[in-house]
Amino acid sequence: MIRYLTHDQIDFEKWDDCIDRAVNGIFYAYSWYLDMTATPWDALVEDDYRAVMPLPRRKKFGIHYVYQPFFIQQLGVFSTYSLSGEVTLRFVKAIPDHFRFIDYQLNTYNQLQESENFHLGKRITYELDMISPYEVLKKQYSKNTLRNIKKAVKKGVFITPHGKPEEIINVFRKNRGRKIDAFSYQDYNVLKHLTYAGLHRGMVSIRSAYSQENNFCAGIIFFRSHKKAVFLFSGATPQARENGAMALLVDDFIREHAESELILDFEGSSIPNLARFYRGFGSKECVFLQMKINRLPGIIKPMVNVYQNLRKSFIIPKPFKPAAK
Repeated sequence: MIRYLTHDQIDFEKWDDCIDRAVNGIFYAYSWYLDMTATPWDALVEDDYRAVMPLPRRKKFGIHYVYQPFFIQQLGVFSTYSLSGEVTLRFVKAIPDHFRFIDYQLNTYNQLQESENFHLGKRITYELDMISPYEVLKKQYSKNTLRNIKKAVKKGVFITPHGKPEEIINVFRKNRGRKIDAFSYQDYNVLKHLTYAGLHRGMVSIRSAYSQENNFCAGIIFFRSHKKAVFLFSGATPQARENGAMALLVDDFIREHAESELILDFEGSSIPNLARFYRGFGSKECVFLQMKINRLPGIIKPMVNVYQNLRKSFIIPKPFKPAAK
């Protein structure tokens, strides 16, 4: 039986144990991560936490809705048993009716067929299986990626694993962040605390690149759990575009983790240049679903659709990992 639980009714110890044991567990779904990114959030829970589905929620103009928080690419159903489209559908049907609008991203394990009750869109992420030796993985790199790595080495760019989250966040804000109005000061602050919380739990690794003159030029924050490393966030200076620092950063991470049971998830992007950058390391497209349910009254429903279409046309898509590559 699937139950709807408000935040204060959730047994967080059982919740996190479910995520630990889930066949598709990922750090996004841990209670501490949700508490930092999606306050408040409720949940759907099957039996005694055999499978769960987090529901980040908000209320505006008296309307309760479910949304996708920043710094979380995928949510959906997380299960300790084999998942199927039928299981996903059971959870979707269990979302309470008082949530009048849902814009929510499922995970790559959640299968679902579109129906008259909800609309599905395909989102793309890029994943690289690093089980092979480094030299084998490198042979899959694009010519442009290899060229940028060679350029970085020639210009004396060097990598360190001891960078600070603030350095990466601040350089993003001063450069690419100036062109994106999606993030507030509080969002950046959340990202900083998320990173330190992940470092404390041994789930985060940071790569920073410095020029030959010892100037910071780029950095990446990787989150890791369940045999997957996620490229969560990055920042780069204009100099990094000239010296190939970003390519060298990713290559350094791949070199270190080659021949391990680890998948590097680049998180994907709708921005062509970023997608090309991710593909340049031999990563493969992986589809996950974006689900929209509109239960709003007839007079309001078309207004919401128009608003969302306008956002797509005139605003840069909300970046899960906004980086200047």
